[in-house]
Amino acid sequence: MTNWALLFAAILFAGWLWFGESRAIDHPPGVLAAHAPYQGDIGRLPKKMEKPGYVIEPLARFSVEARVLRAEHYYLDRGADLAPVDLALGWGTMSDTAVIEKLKITQGGRFYRWEPLERVLPIPRRDIETQSANMHMVPADDDVARLLKGARRGHIVKLSGYLIEARAPDGWRQRSSLTRNDTGAGACEIIWVERIELR
Repeated sequence: MTNWALLFAAILFAGWLWFGESRAIDHPPGVLAAHAPYQGDIGRLPKKMEKPGYVIEPLARFSVEARVLRAEHYYLDRGADLAPVDLALGWGTMSDTAVIEKLKITQGGRFYRWEPLERVLPIPRRDIETQSANMHMVPADDDVARLLKGARRGHIVKLSGYLIEARAPDGWRQRSSLTRNDTGAGACEIIWVERIELR
């Protein structure tokens, strides 16, 4: 590929990123998703949990209704064929525009990061940490995958499925966090998404 072609591709990609951000959904102040995610016993196993090249093990039932703080799409990293989309989600006070507009929120490298835009945090640090999370989305089927790819900042997403562990023959392994109280590496939820709604 020539330098001009690379430059053109980079410009198109930057434009696509900007367009995605410009299409964010605005909301007035107020809590939009009041409840913490639900996690429970596995119960009756789903009929099919298969992804080519992976062994999927369910760890817990999971559902959440939350505000999309950021959405990041992955194409080239090791888990992109399994989890092509990460959603940074906020619930409780982290679904309130009055709080979110005082934070700079970014994603990348399978992490979600935030930093205050002012000297004083809008809410206690622990509330930010326990009322938001980066979640790796593993679509159960093509319809779920399509909806996940359409999620953008400001959407209210309602989804359900399972927290999982995924393993590959080459030794690659990822296991979901099973608590909302952790931070840093290993704190992300990995969700087998069976159902999803966006509004």
